[in-house]
Amino acid sequence: MIDLKVLRENPDVVRASQRARGEDPGLVDALADADTARRAAISAADNLRAEQKAASKLIGKASPEERPALLANAKELAEKVKAAEAEQAAAEAAYAAAHMAISNVIIDGVPAGGEDDFVVLDTVGEPPVIPDAKDHLELGEALGLIDMERGAKVSGSRFYFLTGYGALLQLGLFQLAVRTATENGFTLVVPPVLVRPEIMRGTGFLGAHADEIYHLEEDDLYLVGTSEVPLAGFRSNEILDLSDGPLRYAGWSSCFRREAGSYGKDTRGIIRVHQFDKVEGFVYCRPEDAEAEHERLLGWQRQMLAAIEVPYRVIDIAAGDLGSSAARKYDCEAWVPTQQTYRELTSTSNCTTFQARRLSVRYRDENGKPQTAATLNGTLATTRWLVAILENHQQPDGSVRVPEALVPYVGTDVLRPKS
Repeated sequence: MIDLKVLRENPDVVRASQRARGEDPGLVDALADADTARRAAISAADNLRAEQKAASKLIGKASPEERPALLANAKELAEKVKAAEAEQAAAEAAYAAAHMAISNVIIDGVPAGGEDDFVVLDTVGEPPVIPDAKDHLELGEALGLIDMERGAKVSGSRFYFLTGYGALLQLGLFQLAVRTATENGFTLVVPPVLVRPEIMRGTGFLGAHADEIYHLEEDDLYLVGTSEVPLAGFRSNEILDLSDGPLRYAGWSSCFRREAGSYGKDTRGIIRVHQFDKVEGFVYCRPEDAEAEHERLLGWQRQMLAAIEVPYRVIDIAAGDLGSSAARKYDCEAWVPTQQTYRELTSTSNCTTFQARRLSVRYRDENGKPQTAATLNGTLATTRWLVAILENHQQPDGSVRVPEALVPYVGTDVLRPKS
């Protein structure tokens, strides 16, 4: 949720953010009205309760002659209090709905517009010239790394098996990500991948993209699409000790996405699938440290991409393509030779205090007063990275060179076709 102080003091900033996102600025006025109505309802109920309490004291001191009139007045006040409390509950529910409807306020400098309005911040490396390039699936099948046919047989479309060196390549990539994370102060976590509705809602994933999430109705639990979700809930309803700086966690988990609405998109191979694995960095920090921490997350992503030796670019995502929780997001996109374009490998988002306010994650300031923390997240490795590794490091004989940083984990420097 956005900070009400910002709404009350700078409503035009929130309206501008809504417009940049392509969302309704009228929601700002709706929240302001709901906030005013809620405060009025609370005040009215409090005043009536105080009046009722005073009337009750008078009854105890009253003479027999005075008691009937005072009792009648107390009964009338009790009915008024009951009605006022109902109005307060309705006003608070309307306020909560209006508050949840507004996306995070974007940070100054975020590009306005939609999916195609990103700004390229940096381009690293030259795309390789590969005559007759094979795509990652053709390479993966020839090398015995990926089995889509049996994945579909067992689980349906957009499922797969990673086999042999394919599994070792992913595990090696993730071990490198874990080493990178732990060497930079992250605590490794293997989180649950089923979460309660309040945790999924608190992170902002039950909004416009709720149809992307698998829901187990009988248990009322959600399968996560990223370990950002359980890591955000990990310290919910807690007061953190941030006196020594940000708290950083790295979650290694399987992730699940329904890919609703993506019919016909990236149906070949493992670019867009229903289940994949990921190492995700997650940070709790003071709000004033969030922008610097965002740059650090991007730096660790760059370090990982340098290790797998692929060309990539960094883009600043436009406001209309941000999730509701993100105030700013950077993506790193790797070159995919057979598509002759860059495709997303990492995202890192600064969610400022939006998620923490929903999940009641706080810290104590210099005066010992609880304040809302900030949260950030950033990908350190996913299954999709195998696409960029295989395609960019393919060789004319059909083999694939293993990036030097991954050789100790994979056990070979070249993946060769099966005889």
